[in-house]
Amino acid sequence: MTVSAVIPNWNRRQLLEQILEDLRAQTRPPAEVIVVDNGSTDGSAEAAECAGAKVIRLGANKGFSHAVNRGIVESAGEWVAILNNDVRVGPEWMERLLPEATAEDCWFVSSKLMRAGESGILDGAYDLLCRGACAWRAGNNRPDGPGWNVPRKVFFVPFTAAIFRRALFERVGLLDEEFESYLEDVEFGLRCALAGCSGVYQPKAEAYHLGSATLGFWNPETVRRLSRNQMLIVAKHYPRNWVRRYGWQVLVAQLLWGALAARHGAGWAWFQGKREGVGRMRASGRRDNVGLHDILAACESDIRALQESTGYDLFWRLYFALT
Repeated sequence: MTVSAVIPNWNRRQLLEQILEDLRAQTRPPAEVIVVDNGSTDGSAEAAECAGAKVIRLGANKGFSHAVNRGIVESAGEWVAILNNDVRVGPEWMERLLPEATAEDCWFVSSKLMRAGESGILDGAYDLLCRGACAWRAGNNRPDGPGWNVPRKVFFVPFTAAIFRRALFERVGLLDEEFESYLEDVEFGLRCALAGCSGVYQPKAEAYHLGSATLGFWNPETVRRLSRNQMLIVAKHYPRNWVRRYGWQVLVAQLLWGALAARHGAGWAWFQGKREGVGRMRASGRRDNVGLHDILAACESDIRALQESTGYDLFWRLYFALT
């Protein structure tokens, strides 16, 4: 079983050097390491080459999705490990993921994400999507504990530190480059779920994630893209009659998320993203995805159960109260 590692990168040379060092130290090192550089100006590409990685220079920042797709296309392994440049992994990270990959019906394996610099706090385990088109990274900002140490079947995994069967991209396609950055992995997970392609969350493989190291989570550009891409998920996957079937849930979720953005000083960015996303929505050519309702219902059930057992975030408390 051969594995290619793909790291999309835009500046943050020091972080990139650290994850490249971690990959060299793996007990099961990847057969190749590919850094796809989005026009960095801090010497990242040169540092990656000095570390022995294959570097693809894009010349300009074309977004996370484009960089990942380019790396996948250029890679040769049976499996592709996707890693952000702001993660750290221990020497047994790959070795702990690969046994799950031997199962014939396993299409991807994801790690437990811990928050770098905050001992015992989760960045998240896997992703879930509600009917209102807002995603939650399960376990985000929760203390680690036994409940997060059980492997489980998943459909939505972050493209932060995970491995994917190459054949999966041939089956469901690459990342949608219209998303650029943010929620592109959630949209990909929804395609996987609709195609019946599941994976495994393997908590024995831990990665430490700095999180939004490039822009910052409440940076206006981050908020604008998230706000836009929530609507692109609706546009791409929700049925023609989505307003009648999911309109209230979408309205509630998006207004609540907008209020949260405004609280962090990014209300105008939220509005700009919503306007852009709605402007891209087209009813023509949209087809009803069989199984979408069951997928969203199962995700909401998981979100509610996990929120109840670990303590409600205000957003989810209000969302479930109103919907």
